[in-house]
Amino acid sequence: MEIKIIFEDDYLCVVDKPAGVVVNDADTAKGETIQEWFGNKILSSKSETLNSEFGKKGGVVHRLDKDTSGVLILAKTEPIYEGLKKQFMERTTKKQYIALVHGNLHPDTGEISLPIDRHPGNPKKFAVSENLSRMAITEWKVLEKFGSGSAGYTLVELSPHTGRTHQLRVHMQHLHHPIVSDPIYGYLKTWKQDLKWCKRLFLHAKLLEIIHPETQLKLKFEAELPIDLEQARKSLIH
Repeated sequence: MEIKIIFEDDYLCVVDKPAGVVVNDADTAKGETIQEWFGNKILSSKSETLNSEFGKKGGVVHRLDKDTSGVLILAKTEPIYEGLKKQFMERTTKKQYIALVHGNLHPDTGEISLPIDRHPGNPKKFAVSENLSRMAITEWKVLEKFGSGSAGYTLVELSPHTGRTHQLRVHMQHLHHPIVSDPIYGYLKTWKQDLKWCKRLFLHAKLLEIIHPETQLKLKFEAELPIDLEQARKSLIH
């Protein structure tokens, strides 16, 4: 598996994850995962840590959905893993995503703060819930609009201040602006139409900002919009 490395030192590795690649090892995962790739690359000589959380997770600190591309950070040592994990848990990291959503999103900037929990009717899905202990916060900023009304589209920058599973996808659907080509949270009819011009979920992890646990320097990592998503965006320009 060819993975583009954005940054690497003795403590951590930052990659631009391709769409279609699963991050964590799982029985249902087909093909090599990021965890397996990184474990083979880095952790094979660290057998003494294999029974720790760091070893069992293969240095994977956070995750991206299979169909989401973009910036992903991996830890090479247990102290770095714990330091990065703390930053994600305490929400001191900065994350930005690029998404293309259905309809013209108004206003141009805003924030949605609604809890997200397991979908009561489908354990594989998530939904806005009344469980306040599962609060999720997403900030948005409109970048570009195509067409008008519900038939149009909006290119948007999404900044999650929490890290709930499927958070951005659920929040956008709740706002009646599902992400283009979303097989789980898109509307069935429009999803099938989406796939004709955008072959996968239009969601990309553009930016991640952290404090390096060893050097204490603030680092910002970015990954450009992949060619397939850029081509899908350009197809909307008439």
